Amino acid sequence: MSQDLKETNELIQQRIEKIKNLKEKGVDPYPIRFFPDSDSASLIEMYSKTPTGPEKKFLLGGRLHSKRVMGKASFAHLKDKSGVIQLYATRDDLGEENYTLFKSLDLGDLIGIEGYLFQTQKGETTLHLTSVTLLAKCVRPLPVVKEKDGVIYDAFADVEQRYRMRYVDLVVNDQVRETFITRSRIVSEIRNFLTSEGFLEVETPMMQPIAGGAAARPFVTHHNTLDMQLFLRIAPELYLKRLIVGGLDRVFELNRNFRNEGISTKHNPEFTMMEAYMAYGDMGKMLELTEKLITTVAQKICGTLKIKYGNDLVDLSPPWRRVKYVDIIKEYSGIDFSQVKTLEEAKEKASSVKVDASKCTSIWKVADEVFSEKAEPNLIQPVFVTDYPKELSPLAKSNPENPGYVERFEPYIVGREIGNAFSELNDPFDQKERFEDQVKQREAGDDEAFMMDEDYIRALEYGMPPTGGLGIGIDRLVMLLTNSQSIRDTILFPLMRPE
Repeated sequence: MSQDLKETNELIQQRIEKIKNLKEKGVDPYPIRFFPDSDSASLIEMYSKTPTGPEKKFLLGGRLHSKRVMGKASFAHLKDKSGVIQLYATRDDLGEENYTLFKSLDLGDLIGIEGYLFQTQKGETTLHLTSVTLLAKCVRPLPVVKEKDGVIYDAFADVEQRYRMRYVDLVVNDQVRETFITRSRIVSEIRNFLTSEGFLEVETPMMQPIAGGAAARPFVTHHNTLDMQLFLRIAPELYLKRLIVGGLDRVFELNRNFRNEGISTKHNPEFTMMEAYMAYGDMGKMLELTEKLITTVAQKICGTLKIKYGNDLVDLSPPWRRVKYVDIIKEYSGIDFSQVKTLEEAKEKASSVKVDASKCTSIWKVADEVFSEKAEPNLIQPVFVTDYPKELSPLAKSNPENPGYVERFEPYIVGREIGNAFSELNDPFDQKERFEDQVKQREAGDDEAFMMDEDYIRALEYGMPPTGGLGIGIDRLVMLLTNSQSIRDTILFPLMRPE
């Protein structure tokens, strides 16, 4: 057993003994209720403008952040949701029993306090305590910055441990807590924006008999009563477009999706998307909507459209650059895939720029490998990549002037795809042919190819107006607007292997 672990175990036992002692004295270390009426930041701000005296008392709840006992008087700090405030406790004001309880408190203990404000000689706003209540004992010591062998280190710096014990991460890391508060604000602003644009928020099934709406491997589950296989949704797209058929002309959903695929700094198996569909819209309308949505949210959250991300300064000011898929690949690799005639030729050209496309089964899948490795990492400033090949876009409307391509775009910022949008395919006969082609690819071993969805074809046969669709990855957008380098930093509880 390491010395650190031995010390931790000893501290835990000491705190458990304190709980036993309190119970023997008839004190409940986990009382049923306490109602704060203030928080530290508002008290400090209020007192700076309108000082109050002993006649005005306040109730606060939070964690004991520091403590310095000096005989009959002690100083401490309380940390709550808004910040930190200094506390002053004396035996004369608290009484012998309550002061003894105060002195026995450990860092991290949740406490409820009552007191009045005053200012110390050093000018610090302080709460003079008149009562203290232990609300919940912090049995396990919180990680702190320590000094060992002359080196200062963070006892909770291990990233995997922080993700696994997010509840501790939120307690000790203010920046982490701010990131998730900002995430909540971002989601709220997206809702406000879409509602103001006339979109109706809806909910669609998360368990589906057919995994559709995206090229991804699904998670499989089973419904016992119905004795049927179900899939956790990989996208809500096909259900949302059924609603367009039904006459709900503008709909959106902030949805959880599940894809049984790799984990990286850009991917988590469970993630959040926003998908919106606009009847009588197209790729162009969705492009305008995307640009307006992201810039509006960024301005409200960051206060500027020029934001820092890592070592880059990203300028979100519209209009964003627009470039065709084949052109951006040619720009960064020198390969013009519109002129490539055979799969072997495509693989040779990919190999010439050191991209391994040996497992690819078509020219455009080779192109996508080259795009991912050569172009995507360089797309730092916002850009709309447009006009994707039809083969890679089984739900998008073909370009009337060039049927081998579709009306589709993806916005890229800081080397990452932020979203996906297109003019939706509403021809049931064309859609069925594309599904059939996807089924062939699936039978050939591509387990990310689309499944046949006969009911969706039936819905289209009732008629869907020309429609524009958009999906935006919320986690990646949060990464951008909070300067987070990993998607796990924007997800409260990312998927982890068991300990």
